[in-house]
Amino acid sequence: MTPDEPPWRRLDRRMLAVTPLSGAVRLLPVAALLLLTGQGDAAGRLWVPLGIAVALVLGGVVRWRTTRYRITADRVELHTGWLRRQRRSVPRDRIRTVDLTAKLVHRVFGLSVVQVGAASGSSPESSGLALDAVSKAEADRLRRELLDRSAAVTPEHPVPPPAEDLARLRWSWLRFAPLTFSSIAGIGAVLAAVYNVFDDLGVDPRDVPAVDDAAHRLTAAPIWLGVAVVACLLLVVAVIGALLLFAERWYDYRLTREANTEGGALRVKRGLLTRRSLSVSEQRLRGAEVVEPLLLRAGRGAQTRALSAGLSRDAQGGVLQPPAPRAEAHRVASVALREQPELATLAPLLRHPRAALRRRLTRALLPATAVVVIALAVGLAVPIPWLGPAGLVLLPIALLLALDRYRNLGHRLTPRYLVTRQGSVQRRTVALQRTGVIGWTFRQSVFQRRAGLVEVEAVTAAGAGGYTVLDVSAPDGVALADATVPHLLTPFVIEQAPLDRTRG
Repeated sequence: MTPDEPPWRRLDRRMLAVTPLSGAVRLLPVAALLLLTGQGDAAGRLWVPLGIAVALVLGGVVRWRTTRYRITADRVELHTGWLRRQRRSVPRDRIRTVDLTAKLVHRVFGLSVVQVGAASGSSPESSGLALDAVSKAEADRLRRELLDRSAAVTPEHPVPPPAEDLARLRWSWLRFAPLTFSSIAGIGAVLAAVYNVFDDLGVDPRDVPAVDDAAHRLTAAPIWLGVAVVACLLLVVAVIGALLLFAERWYDYRLTREANTEGGALRVKRGLLTRRSLSVSEQRLRGAEVVEPLLLRAGRGAQTRALSAGLSRDAQGGVLQPPAPRAEAHRVASVALREQPELATLAPLLRHPRAALRRRLTRALLPATAVVVIALAVGLAVPIPWLGPAGLVLLPIALLLALDRYRNLGHRLTPRYLVTRQGSVQRRTVALQRTGVIGWTFRQSVFQRRAGLVEVEAVTAAGAGGYTVLDVSAPDGVALADATVPHLLTPFVIEQAPLDRTRG
């Protein structure tokens, strides 16, 4: 290390307590069941948790001793590991997001985990690094420094100007919680995990008298009544769980814009037990996406996400707000992009050719018809008289789905954004910066070629890596790509023109 280079730093000493406690919290339900249910001998039930606790403490000490990091003028470097050493180095000009996460145990000790997201062509897991854990003050200084390269990471860093409030939580939005699939899936995962723990330990819930009595009553009742009772119970549990998960995930939600010398940053703060803060550099922001899953869309709700490199690909990656009214989602998208709504995600879209409607009708009705025919044949052969007529319900559902998918197709080129929309089960409206488009991909199947349609994908380094305009006419697709990024396709168009005249 040269004298001009900054020194290496260690993680906060308080992580020596946080690491074993975090592991103990995860193992606490299993240990409690082992001690209370009497599985195994008494000595085994006592020594197993103690052995695990000692291993967790030793692991925390080793991790603290072998983890170092430093921030230079050009890079963020992290060295970790003892038996398996890792050296991570991220160029600062590639950093796109900084995510601060503080679980309950971290918050008790005043610590936070700093997750740095960077633009990379590799997997999301290798495109950044994480510091687990540093003090809250250090985490905030790192966040501001990494998003604003002109700032200095020192205790004497000047107090930043106050942030601009863009959105806050409204508890009336709780009504959208049961309409999100992620909340329902989360509750299902928790219930499945609890059931697996009981099953692995050999504990049968039916041994509880109240549970056993309820099970006998359900089995003695008519089948339709038992199914209805179980369905209602599951629905009630799912709704209550979704409400609690929404409250824990989005408690004290705030979306703010922080000023710095590099154009500002959007910051999302939220969480009750686990406090989370996501900062996205506006200089690297490439657009916004308004997502409307089927149930949320039926309740006239939506959710907005940022399009930027370095964001995780999970269900919460880049989310700028909780499920909210559709108008609020489009408003958040417009203020995040510093653009009027009618020039971003609410831009009036151009309809696609009628051939696109025929494709959707064909792709929906043909499989549905095949299923209905098979159901009729099986119903006559078994016989199950009601199977064939019940299968006919698929035809109107397929028809409505095809019409809705076509109705949602559209695109528009505004002065700054390429706006595209598609989907029915999950409708997505994307406003992608024209300057963020780095290339184009044209796809055309045999059936699209016969219909004169083409699929045009705008390639970008942000978000999903590419956003598609489905089933536009071939000339319109080429014209759209050429107009979005002027002169990018002009040489290809000029070279293609003589060939077209020759064929004509």
